[in-house]
Amino acid sequence: MKILAIDTSSHVMGTAVSSENGILAEYITNFKKNHSLRLMPAVHQMMKEVDMAPEELDAVAAAKGPGSYTGVRIGVTTAKTMAWSLGIPVYGISSLMQLAAGGTWFPGLICPFADARRGRVYTGLYRFRNGILTTERSDRVTSLDDWLEKLNETEKPVLFLSRDSKQHESAIRDTLGERAVFGGDAENRPRPSDLISLTAQMEPQPPHSLVPEYAQMAEAEKKWYAAEEGRTYE
Repeated sequence: MKILAIDTSSHVMGTAVSSENGILAEYITNFKKNHSLRLMPAVHQMMKEVDMAPEELDAVAAAKGPGSYTGVRIGVTTAKTMAWSLGIPVYGISSLMQLAAGGTWFPGLICPFADARRGRVYTGLYRFRNGILTTERSDRVTSLDDWLEKLNETEKPVLFLSRDSKQHESAIRDTLGERAVFGGDAENRPRPSDLISLTAQMEPQPPHSLVPEYAQMAEAEKKWYAAEEGRTYE
């Protein structure tokens, strides 16, 4: 299938395109800059280089979060708009599952995560079984300490994949010891081509049904709801 993949859910902005022969092109940047200004020019240039018109696409795949609130919205909205205008389906794929896909070489549990501040992380637990990436524990936002205790109870080696690994490496090693394995620099960055690979084990959906998955409310939303709880209406 000819699939366009889009990922703007973190500092990494990436796009990839495939055909029946596999991945044709992949474009990735890894710095904090306005994804909304750079995404479509990157898509346009990549499609031009592989000599493929948007009308030839069969589907669009997007990283749907959790991740940066603004970043997730940019990627999901762009994917939905393109798919709707072209009359093709979309694939919404967990950003954590996308990151876990980089651990295909690891035989044990795979824990992708991202720092969520205040001692919490966005995370989930995955594992490759017969070449298929399966979800062992669903994506969530949780206390890092509580999560590490749960992982420790499995008594199994765990591969940690995250751009925030160094920030939390000491705490992870204190709890899991030698059973903690850390991915390399390249593995700690999500690849848009992995979104395309993951579509093989998923069902497409109509564009209007794709929604971001934030795992928690934005800080502004929390403050708004807190204010609303104390408000009375006449």
